[in-house]
Amino acid sequence: MSARIRIPATRRWVVKIGSALLTADGQGLDRDALAAWVEQMAARAGAGVELVLVSSGAVAEGMSRMGWRRRPETLHELQAAAAIGQMGLVQAWESAFQRHGMHTAQVLLTHQDLSNRRRYLNARSTLRTLVDLKVVPVINENDAVANEELRFGDNDTLAALVANLIEADLLILLTDQDGLYDCDPRTNPDATLVEEAPAGDPALDAMAGGSGGALGRGGMATKLRAARLAARSGTPTIIASGARADVLAAVAAGEVVGTLLTPSQEPEAARKRWLAGQLQVSGRLVLDAGAVRVLRESGSSLLAVGVTAVEGRFERGEVVACVGPDGREVARGLVNYGAEEARRIQGRPSDAIAGILGYVDDEELIHRDNLVLV
Repeated sequence: MSARIRIPATRRWVVKIGSALLTADGQGLDRDALAAWVEQMAARAGAGVELVLVSSGAVAEGMSRMGWRRRPETLHELQAAAAIGQMGLVQAWESAFQRHGMHTAQVLLTHQDLSNRRRYLNARSTLRTLVDLKVVPVINENDAVANEELRFGDNDTLAALVANLIEADLLILLTDQDGLYDCDPRTNPDATLVEEAPAGDPALDAMAGGSGGALGRGGMATKLRAARLAARSGTPTIIASGARADVLAAVAAGEVVGTLLTPSQEPEAARKRWLAGQLQVSGRLVLDAGAVRVLRESGSSLLAVGVTAVEGRFERGEVVACVGPDGREVARGLVNYGAEEARRIQGRPSDAIAGILGYVDDEELIHRDNLVLV
């Protein structure tokens, strides 16, 4: 098999394993498969790779324990299933890693943990400490308490945000598919595997298709979105079949495994990666075409003169989305003025702010250091 080039020297991996791989046809956890992945991860750790594991499967395990055949639809039932299943999930991982003399740590995260700057930094410090101690963090979304409005939505997104958080060298999304195809291989026998592409290539969107199966929330579209999030920290992503024998060893050897999605931009500063990972915003600023062009081409700060409308209720320092005249989001950032002040100064030059408000906190509505293109 030919060797894959342009994979950097990989020292820190985030490995995400989806529900379809971890569950035995909906009958709870497949402990034999789980043990096989742990054996592969233990081998990588022995070779010097630092590992962070993002694991799905809590809801499926909870369903199995309760004898439920269908995934619950109500939030409180999903939360209950996750709480029940998380016990079995963490026990299974802990037992499997202990056979190789390795310790694990359970880390449950919510969107609020990563949207609050202080909690984000605390989570980063905790994960880095665990990795330094040679302990494998086993991360999952805290489904038992997360509100539907504040969910990551899928563990692919969570894995990408974790990759950004710890500045991983590689994100590996293990799934029940061989990778990303140019069309749906389930319906088109001529479908071709995309072996390598820039994560930001817009042509990939049509290839990614829809959502996942009955137990998982993700699909190829969420994996593509995750790869683009990871690319913000310069992290390449591999989407590969977890059913392939010794898949992690093949990745380490640089073999062509699944689909490699590479960063197409320079790594962003940690603060901008945090901003890009925000799943919720407090309001929207509608920009004119000129302001959109300046943001995209010059990387400048956003001035009030380029804003045509202010939507929502927000305070100074909250995250807002910047959208163009067509309503499409072009950027997001930490706003320097609350919604009421922003409405009063929208469309006005910076030297007019003092006369309108009676004070000037900042000349920019959003400073370029607190602004990230999306």
